[in-house]
Amino acid sequence: MYIKPIKTRRITSEDRNLFAILDESVPSMNEGEILAVASKIVALCEGRTAPTNIDKAQLIEAESAWFLPQAVSRYGVYLTIKANRLMPFAGVDESNGDGRYVLWPSDPQASANAIRSYLQRRFRLQRIGVILTDSRPLPLHWGVVGFCVAHSGFQALYDYRDKQDLFGRPLRMTQINVADALAAAAVLVMGEGDEQTPLARIMDAPFVAFQDRDPTPEELAALTIAPEDDLYAPLLTGVEWHRGQAL
Repeated sequence: MYIKPIKTRRITSEDRNLFAILDESVPSMNEGEILAVASKIVALCEGRTAPTNIDKAQLIEAESAWFLPQAVSRYGVYLTIKANRLMPFAGVDESNGDGRYVLWPSDPQASANAIRSYLQRRFRLQRIGVILTDSRPLPLHWGVVGFCVAHSGFQALYDYRDKQDLFGRPLRMTQINVADALAAAAVLVMGEGDEQTPLARIMDAPFVAFQDRDPTPEELAALTIAPEDDLYAPLLTGVEWHRGQAL
């Protein structure tokens, strides 16, 4: 697998045309490639920002499906669930925001679908994928890791169930989250600071089954687990979550 980060001009809240940025920065793509797009530049082009003089706590609660108040954290961090993902601050971020809070795109899945459709038409390709990326810390480890906010054009899960391991033992539960794994690798080369590379072309990626369509609602639902059914259910259900305003 090879991942090529793509340099762009500096993108700010004044930008409104994401496709123009793609035209400027992505001169070509080939069959079987995936374009990683930082969710932040999608949000900036959608005008999904807020001034930093507003109440950040209210903004985070509005962007969360569920949240734990910051008083619960020794670091004053809001722990939130947004779009069935556990993360701090519900994706509200100040870095590379040019003095404004940057939120998530209003509908990340619709954005990923639209980008894939645009790239298909522009380059006349069929086997092409898109992932929107962000990053978050993992419990019990320092540092952030990239993850997939939304994907389009390929199967997000690779299923090992009913296959065998090296010693012939049947695998009963193992699935690879291909979309998250690709996002983690892409974010590593895209960077988190002043690299100015919010795009990346992913080539020759293993385990990717391309689809010449958007993911179905059933496929998207299959990516998530209810908190009470999760492996970490004792942790997720053992605290008193507060209801946020987001879905």
